[in-house]
Amino acid sequence: MNPVVHFEMPYEDKNRMADFYSKAFGWQANKLGPEMGDYVVVMTSETDAKTNRPKNPGMIDGGFFKKSKENQYPSVVIAVDDIKAAMKRVEEGGGKIIGASKGKEPDMIPGVGLYISIEDTEGNRVSLLQPSEM
Repeated sequence: MNPVVHFEMPYEDKNRMADFYSKAFGWQANKLGPEMGDYVVVMTSETDAKTNRPKNPGMIDGGFFKKSKENQYPSVVIAVDDIKAAMKRVEEGGGKIIGASKGKEPDMIPGVGLYISIEDTEGNRVSLLQPSEM
């Protein structure tokens, strides 16, 4: 089984968004620069210092991306052990590969793993992640 390991949501104003989630829920935001698409990583739970992942099983962290006409809906990220095989299963199941920053090939996110977005049969954007340690 492939678990949901991350969530993503769009923002219009990253400072306003980070301030809101910090005040409302105590989340910590790490605002990345233009070289990383102005992405904002949020820690929603206590993090293990060694792995930089949530300490408690079942908890996930998330991220926020700049809202655009093409990308304006929340999404979840599903961990897979082989991203190429998962992409093939997506297409065989009737889904589509939307792609990543370099087209329809997975992006390597340093220290995280291979990442690509898909569209399921219902038109939902979902992302796949082959974590570095798998």
